[in-house]
Amino acid sequence: MPGIGAQVVPLVVALGLSMLIGIEREVRHKVAGLRTHTLVGMGSALLMLVSKYGFNDILDPGRVVLNPGQMAGQVITGIGFLGGGIIFVRRESARGIITAASIWVVAAIGMAAGAGLYVLAVAGTIADLLILVGFTPITERLRQADEAVGDLALTYRQGTGVLRQAMTELTDAGCTIEALNVVPATGTDVCVVLEVRGHTKIVDLVTNLAQIPGVVTVRGDHRLRSTTDH
Repeated sequence: MPGIGAQVVPLVVALGLSMLIGIEREVRHKVAGLRTHTLVGMGSALLMLVSKYGFNDILDPGRVVLNPGQMAGQVITGIGFLGGGIIFVRRESARGIITAASIWVVAAIGMAAGAGLYVLAVAGTIADLLILVGFTPITERLRQADEAVGDLALTYRQGTGVLRQAMTELTDAGCTIEALNVVPATGTDVCVVLEVRGHTKIVDLVTNLAQIPGVVTVRGDHRLRSTTDH
């Protein structure tokens, strides 16, 4: 049986490395943050340590052998289910994929630490943080290149709560509302013109908003904004 240091040090390393990644997710207010990432990393290391040392008392050369890889495979399967639960799908959009992938990497980092591969675990942590932190400005700049701005003229029946639902719909679609103007309408109807910005096609937004109960008409005007306008 290995000493206490051989058992505890990998656990502490996994905890510290996964905590670093968890802090980055927590700062960005992701659904899985500091506690989730730390628990996954430490738990993966703990399972690897159990796989390595937990069955020494029953090993019998030639009769009972140990395959630590079996435990590692089960850890990956379990993390797959956990990551799937983090991903939130609404219509044609999905959120949480990056965080789910981050948890998968954290599990691998914890397994590496539990196996005593400290250099590999540290390298994996650095690479993970580089992707999460360093690649974000790059992806945002690439997305801004084709960012679209459009006007949505929304007419709805007053007192039906349509505007609140429409704002939620636009936010869930990844759009921001630049301006909101109320224009005259007939009878009890209300008409607002929303200037939205995002990467979702205006025609798709019109289709989604038209399905809200209480909406009378939705019209869209789509135009492209270049990066020099930001």
